Amino acid sequence: MVLFALMIAMLLAMLDNMIVGTAMPTIVGELGGLAHLSWVVTAYTLATAASTPIWGKLGDMYGRKGVFLTSIVLFLIGSALSGMAQDMNQLIGFRAVQGLGAGGLMVGVMAIIGDLIPPRERGKYQGMMAGVMAIAMIGGPLVGGTITDHLGWRWSFYINLPLGAIALIMVTAVLHLPKKRSRTRIDYAGAALLTIGITSLVLITTWGGTQYAWLSGQIVGLGVLGVVALIAFLFVERKVSDPVLPLHIFSNGNFSLVTVIGFLVGFVMFGSMTFLPLFQQSVQGASATNSGLLLLPMLLSMMVVSLIAGRVTTQTGRYKIFVTLGGALITAGLALLALMDTGTTRFTSGAYMAVLGAGMGCLMQTTMLIAQNSVEMKDMGVGSSSATLFRTIGGSFGVAILGAIFTNEVQSTMVARLGKAAQKMTTGGAQMDPKGLAKLPAPVKDAYAHAVASGTHHVFLWGAAISVIGFVAAWFLKEVPLRGGPAAKAGAAADADAGAGAPAERAVVVDAV
Repeated sequence: MVLFALMIAMLLAMLDNMIVGTAMPTIVGELGGLAHLSWVVTAYTLATAASTPIWGKLGDMYGRKGVFLTSIVLFLIGSALSGMAQDMNQLIGFRAVQGLGAGGLMVGVMAIIGDLIPPRERGKYQGMMAGVMAIAMIGGPLVGGTITDHLGWRWSFYINLPLGAIALIMVTAVLHLPKKRSRTRIDYAGAALLTIGITSLVLITTWGGTQYAWLSGQIVGLGVLGVVALIAFLFVERKVSDPVLPLHIFSNGNFSLVTVIGFLVGFVMFGSMTFLPLFQQSVQGASATNSGLLLLPMLLSMMVVSLIAGRVTTQTGRYKIFVTLGGALITAGLALLALMDTGTTRFTSGAYMAVLGAGMGCLMQTTMLIAQNSVEMKDMGVGSSSATLFRTIGGSFGVAILGAIFTNEVQSTMVARLGKAAQKMTTGGAQMDPKGLAKLPAPVKDAYAHAVASGTHHVFLWGAAISVIGFVAAWFLKEVPLRGGPAAKAGAAADADAGAGAPAERAVVVDAV
């Protein structure tokens, strides 16, 4: 029952952007403010990324249950306010509130699972988590389109309220964790500097190459601000007694390596999820709804492999093989996707996506498992939030960098085929609405299809090259025994035997361990 409640909360965090993305054209049509459209997404993303490590630390200090419930309530308040927004500025502000709550949802789910289920047993539930992700990615656009067409765009936010209420009631009723009360002061300086650094990085990846040129004063200034803030953050964290992000967790080799791997997984996963639907719509002629369904081979492959990896890890305690295999499969999947062109069939692209999905299935939950197994129980929150944060930042960088590669290639291909006049068609992100594309003359439509195919070729080729780093990093992981395995249980039993004549309090402690 606890896991069911946690999965609903996870679904809330994952489903929101998928649903809202489908409703955005209708929202802009009613509220206006097309110039501020990107901020509806950016405000949510910024608030989520900046608050993630802080939620993790608060859970470590004051107990997971209360902090997690607070994040759910904040998310629901933001959802209700977003649904009632009367103009674009209000919507942006309320989306930021919603994002603050979302930052606590994901890290809260991961940290609570880390507290309740030993790493050795956690593999049994990996398929459930992967299934929630697949439901969000496939169902989000379908649900968003249906709600917007029949109930209005405001219900794309209100739909969170009944789901959130169920999660809130169930977590309150069935989740029983010990309460904590820390006497240490919150590291406000560290939290502020980390927020400034993360905000600068996310804004660079959001604005760079689209709203501002990469070498513009705004982007360079954000880069300098981000670097200075993060350097100051490292200095502060070394001095305070209870840092918001304890640097000692990075002294563990496995934790540092799996953080790098998680960053790269986010980089290639979000990059591929961004450009695959565009290829399917612009080159293969799929509708917006069908392009979501055409991702099924990747998502089902990810779910099945994640389930198998979890079961094998639970039974054997072996996990390094899945990280190594996952790195190889992701690299192979991206290399295969780089072979796609205007003549590639949907069956062929589906087979390529299944390879990529298998790699993600090996890595998605296994990297979190290793991260949580590499930190002490008292640092479970910051360990989970750090792994989540680096994957999120990796996704932001992936979309930005691969997006710049895609845009440049589409523009150059269009100019090569149609002349300089074609450059006007591809400015502002090199994306064209499928309906508008259908109205173009056949030569222009053909040129654009070739341009998109060439752009995705370069995106996946670079993605494959970058994913090699994760494959190499996996070889340096050390297969440390998972907590909750036979060795840990034998140790606990030995302690119990040795303490047979000890007071009753010792027996209670051994049982708890």
